[in-house]
Amino acid sequence: QVQLVESGGGWVQAGGSLRLSCAASGSTSSIQTFGWYRQAPGKQREFVARIAGSYTYYTNSVKGRFTISRDNAKDMVSLQMNTLKPEDTAVYICNVQTTWGTDLWGQGTQVTVSS
Repeated sequence: QVQLVESGGGWVQAGGSLRLSCAASGSTSSIQTFGWYRQAPGKQREFVARIAGSYTYYTNSVKGRFTISRDNAKDMVSLQMNTLKPEDTAVYICNVQTTWGTDLWGQGTQVTVSS
């Protein structure tokens, strides 16, 4: 019912910035929260950030560097990533939680931070 398409990934040097976007389509009225997760090769998917209403949540490693925001009118969430570090290299995956209790995932976008 909800489709997610991420964009904005790419290469950046350490200390640089990227802005990821996740556009939702379909039954977007069912979306309660947006989140971003990331997964590096050989590692488990980890939580990065989530926005739920007016509240935002971040994993400690990105606090102060990443900012999640939501544009309800456009059914889109963004993740502004500043002061990027090589350890931020991963596939970043958009996630939504719906009113019917479903977690939905995007296809992911690669972020590579070079030293």
